Amino acid sequence: MKKTWVDEIKFDSNGLVPAIIQDFKTGQVLMVAYMNREAVLKTLSTKKAHFYSRSRQKLWLKGESSGHVQKVKSISFDCDGDAILVKAQQIGGACHTGYRTCFYRVLDSKKKWKETGKKLFDPDKVYKK
Repeated sequence: MKKTWVDEIKFDSNGLVPAIIQDFKTGQVLMVAYMNREAVLKTLSTKKAHFYSRSRQKLWLKGESSGHVQKVKSISFDCDGDAILVKAQQIGGACHTGYRTCFYRVLDSKKKWKETGKKLFDPDKVYKK
């Protein structure tokens, strides 16, 4: 059987590969999630980021609950083929806590975590908890 481009990705023993999602304009890292083969193929075909939820054991579209989708601009992988970089246009917040990025806490000089940025949305309202 002939190898395809997706066969060059080194999925782990659970069939997953880490995916770093980066803002295509600013370079800001928005989030890290996992993709399986189906998520990679669906992301490519729809141009919207799809991931595999390890906790729910299912494929999911980023923004399926919140509407905060990621419009994919490019997909690349690292030299070892064991991590994917997705450059995307983020609509709304990337983080389920309401922030633009999941990396909204910075370690300050006093070794304390400091929240940076403003919340873009109220997760209780968006996810109706």
